[in-house]
Amino acid sequence: MGAPKKGAARVTEDPEELTRTPLQAILLADSFATKFRPITLERPKVLLPLVNVPMIDYTLAWLESAEVEEVFVFCCAHSKQVIDYLENSEWFDQPNFRVTTIESHNSVGAGDALRLIYDRHVIHGDFILISGDTVSNMSLTQVLQEHKERRKKDTNAVMTMVIKQSKASPIAHQSRLGTEELFMAIDPNTKQLLYYEEKADHSRGTISLDCSLLADKPSITLHNDKQDCYIDICSQEVLTVFKDNFDYQHLRRHFVKGLLMDDITGYKIFSHEINSSYAARIDNYRSYDTISKDIIQRWTYPYVPDVIFSGNDAAKLERQGMYRASEIEQSRSAKIGPFTVIGKGTRIGNDVKIANSVVGNGCKIGSNVVIEGSYIWDNVIIEDHCELRHAIVCSGVTMRSGAVLEPGVVLSFKVIIGQKFVVPAYSKVSLLQQPIEEDSDEELEYAENSSGTVDSLITGAVDKLNGVMTPAAEVGDGGAGYIWSICEGGHEEEWRHSIAPIPADKLAEAIRAIHDDLELLNHDGNALSSSGEVKCELDSDDSEDDEDPRDFEQEVEATFQRAVLENIEVGHVILEVNSLRLAYNMNSDDCAGALFYSMMKLALENSSGGELLKNAANVISTWQKLLKSYLREIDEQIEVLQKLEEMCLESAKEFAPLFAQILHYLYEKDLIAEEAILRWADEKKDADESDKVFVKQSEKFIQWLREADEEEEEEDDDVEDD
Repeated sequence: MGAPKKGAARVTEDPEELTRTPLQAILLADSFATKFRPITLERPKVLLPLVNVPMIDYTLAWLESAEVEEVFVFCCAHSKQVIDYLENSEWFDQPNFRVTTIESHNSVGAGDALRLIYDRHVIHGDFILISGDTVSNMSLTQVLQEHKERRKKDTNAVMTMVIKQSKASPIAHQSRLGTEELFMAIDPNTKQLLYYEEKADHSRGTISLDCSLLADKPSITLHNDKQDCYIDICSQEVLTVFKDNFDYQHLRRHFVKGLLMDDITGYKIFSHEINSSYAARIDNYRSYDTISKDIIQRWTYPYVPDVIFSGNDAAKLERQGMYRASEIEQSRSAKIGPFTVIGKGTRIGNDVKIANSVVGNGCKIGSNVVIEGSYIWDNVIIEDHCELRHAIVCSGVTMRSGAVLEPGVVLSFKVIIGQKFVVPAYSKVSLLQQPIEEDSDEELEYAENSSGTVDSLITGAVDKLNGVMTPAAEVGDGGAGYIWSICEGGHEEEWRHSIAPIPADKLAEAIRAIHDDLELLNHDGNALSSSGEVKCELDSDDSEDDEDPRDFEQEVEATFQRAVLENIEVGHVILEVNSLRLAYNMNSDDCAGALFYSMMKLALENSSGGELLKNAANVISTWQKLLKSYLREIDEQIEVLQKLEEMCLESAKEFAPLFAQILHYLYEKDLIAEEAILRWADEKKDADESDKVFVKQSEKFIQWLREADEEEEEEDDDVEDD
């Protein structure tokens, strides 16, 4: 369960403490959306496994550790499944942590849920508003204190929204979680939120702000580098606003934007930015993939696979981020790669290759199977010679021998894929036929018709498949399932929200669009930085803030880490880095330095004992094609040498004794030319002794280069004399 609370009970005479109401939370166990279809027609989103643990357990474990004392879980679609799960879990038996379910059969949005809770009169003070698909390890102490202090000074401060820095991709115009690019205007002094807009249309160049925002503010800060964590500290007035506005359903599009434009009530929303803590919501398949990887890489600690926090079976953490549960049967010839989780009781056959994937409990994997970047849930059967790349496979699925899942495929519960059948990229396959209309209310209808159970839904579907309506041809001989068609205009949403990497043609198309944007902005003489301050009187010379090079380096590092994790092709990585170079107005030598730094950091993180030089050489060798594409000029090569110096002196001193050896290796790999090394050394001649440390360390190698150069010149002279 959650982290244990420390300290014994105490007696207090503090009036505030004596009148204190228990800290409460409202947890929405329904997303009121369709992004996880067809899966959510059969099971509620909050019960879907996230690294082999139901999503809602991460949220409840965090709330308990954050000292929330009472949680109201609002259940709507598949409410019976959620209530049954909670009643049979350990959450109903925790001391000082009370979980109560509130059931509704006709709510179609968060607004309906909050209006119903208002009518129940169960909230007695400030509360946490969160959905059951949120993962966090942040402390609530500071944000609660800030909220309370504001409320003492201004009773109109009704909500504090948690945000985190996360710059949107300049290629896809969306965050790493697959959510739309977000623009926020914040008062830098008070942290009051003044503007909130998701840029879903990807329109170019400009956004429009109301001049009244600056009427009584000396300055505002405009951001497109923030992520909304969907964790809100609310006063009771929030429920009142929903009660008074029956057209409010969506928390952001209706409530937040409504309050920002409301001049009558005077209610205000504030922001609280977290830095070292983790908080993210699973909004779509891409964020499911991203947050799963974050859990495996331990950004969410203590909510990680090797720690018991919800009655889960803890796995054993091994080298390179591999987790293995108990009772696994694995062939000696099987290869389990880094950042992989294998669930309890799973059997793995001969010559299987699994990397960057999660495999659930009780799965049976045959021989010569390849699984890469995929999520296999419980009790899945994968026969010999199957291939799965960047796919989601729900519980009870069977893949016959030789079947292939192309990137982005989702197989819903108990689907059967026929022998040697290739499921096309981005396909969604279900035993349930595709609904005629895309309406989130249908989750309610399916749940009511099935009495809330998955098995009855699937049994009925299987009966149909065994009858006249059998669509076996859709998924191969002996298969069972319907391939859902992609609605008109939905192809772009599929690749944007998929767990698969962005396709190469989309990357190239986005690069061209960035070029066009920059030409347009340069022509207009106007550009907006990722986080810029807007003042009442803007001086034309100072209206633009330069991008921070550290932001660029962090983005390049994140891109490189993703390339390593997902085994992305070098060509695709070059496209992404080039788009970052354009977006940040950087040069090729900046790219070279940032990439080299990322490579050396990777080598350092994976090293122990005396393996650092070997790991550095392996990383350079593996990614030399990527690095070489930015080392065409001598200046770019010198930038890499200076970056290595900087690391040795500051951020990664472990490399200091290895400088000369790494330099020699870069030369051997044709990444750094003789001319670059000699020019770098010559530039140090008049420098302070402290700046010559690595020149001296490399003295023998440099002298050898000079002598070799002189010998070549002498040979050339002899040839000319002849």
